[in-house]
Amino acid sequence: MPAQGGGFDALRDRYAAGAELPRALAHSPGASRQWVSDELTRAAREDTARSREAGEAWLRGLWRPTAYALGGSIAALALGQGLTAIGAGWTAARSAGLVAAVLLGAVLAGAGWLHRVRGGVLAPLVGADGRLSTSRTVAAAWTLLATYAVLFLALELGFDAGVRPDFTRAAGLNCVLGLVFGTAVAVRACAAALRHHRLLRKVRADRPRPSDLLCDDAGRGSFTDIQYVLTTTAVLVYAGVCLARRPEQLPELPWGLVGLTAVSAGAYLAGKLSEGGRPVIWSVVRAREAGDLDAPLRTGDDIEIRGSGFVPPGATTAGQLARTVVRIGGVHVHVPLVPVTGGFDNPADDVLIVPVPAEVEPGRVEIRVVTASGAESVPYTVDIVD
Repeated sequence: MPAQGGGFDALRDRYAAGAELPRALAHSPGASRQWVSDELTRAAREDTARSREAGEAWLRGLWRPTAYALGGSIAALALGQGLTAIGAGWTAARSAGLVAAVLLGAVLAGAGWLHRVRGGVLAPLVGADGRLSTSRTVAAAWTLLATYAVLFLALELGFDAGVRPDFTRAAGLNCVLGLVFGTAVAVRACAAALRHHRLLRKVRADRPRPSDLLCDDAGRGSFTDIQYVLTTTAVLVYAGVCLARRPEQLPELPWGLVGLTAVSAGAYLAGKLSEGGRPVIWSVVRAREAGDLDAPLRTGDDIEIRGSGFVPPGATTAGQLARTVVRIGGVHVHVPLVPVTGGFDNPADDVLIVPVPAEVEPGRVEIRVVTASGAESVPYTVDIVD
């Protein structure tokens, strides 16, 4: 499990080694486990609050570096224009390209200042889960290229009346724009539908990271995201080269590249559609310690819930794991945190261990698992005897 902070990790590892436990609880494994879980939950909530504040401060401080990066990019473009103009001379196209970059950079810097509390220019690219959205970022990159190209042609026409911009060969560009915009809208609609049907398994991140563009919520590389970013970036570079080679017209994209973008976008969208799902309970058995006799389920016993999807992707911190709840009949039981060196043994994605409270009435009882993301499993019925 990733570290939450040196102080919390040290506390967790000390509890895992059996240190700092009250002597009054040493005779009761269940009571000591619950005490450790409560102490870790309290410490985790404080650590989560600090992480959230640090993430918000990071977003607030992002506007200035972004503005400096925009200024540096414009300066680099001006330097490149000046160096390549030696011998060839300064042309209207060079003036148009530089002025278009200045105008576009000024608009982005102004928009970033207006949204400086939420990350500046990153604000439209951050999803509801606090992560960078791959589909929005790709669509934004193509929006910048298209806006720059049209602005460049308009300024070139203004600087040189003899220039006749050609807008008739942009069918491929329009199709690619429609694909990336449609994909971004479809992903958002898909997330809304999964959320409406309580199938979306997402927990909020403390702040966006560049790795969000290529990884899933758990931080593992996602094939569908990677191929979509690589494919659309390659086509974007091709379009940029076309604009630089033929500044008198919009980039002309071959239909083969349009088809490649369509296939990549379809694979990415299919991957997003497959992310939804509920936690599933396969079986519930009595947790048996060494030396215990075999017996039916009774109140006070520990039960072992076996299944899948109990820990949603991205729920790696103790504060998120502590939100896992098992509903036994009408009683809500918070899954205790059981620390081990470097992480937690309970809850796990495939196994949960919880006690059956005395408030549970004997008889047939339904058990449901509610994950940290709020997703709830279908009921599983067990018999509890007196």
